[in-house]
Amino acid sequence: MEPNTAPNDTTQPLADDILRGADEIAKFIFGERASRRKVYYLAECTRIPIFRLGSVLCARRSVLLNWIAGQENRALPEGGTRNMAG
Repeated sequence: MEPNTAPNDTTQPLADDILRGADEIAKFIFGERASRRKVYYLAECTRIPIFRLGSVLCARRSVLLNWIAGQENRALPEGGTRNMAG
């Protein structure tokens, strides 16, 4: 098993990079706060880079973007591009 690490983007202040709570994380990933249950599911069942500050789920925007890019790269075939034609 590989460690759940992602490079940190230090170009913005930490306070501006942190998403606090499942609502904010859901808004950032899914575009709507109503998807917060999906965030709890992902936190329990996947390796999404989310951490807790006390009882509050938190994530860094920069780390989530890097993690999503890594997930996309893993899903691409060897040639590096997907065939979007039907």
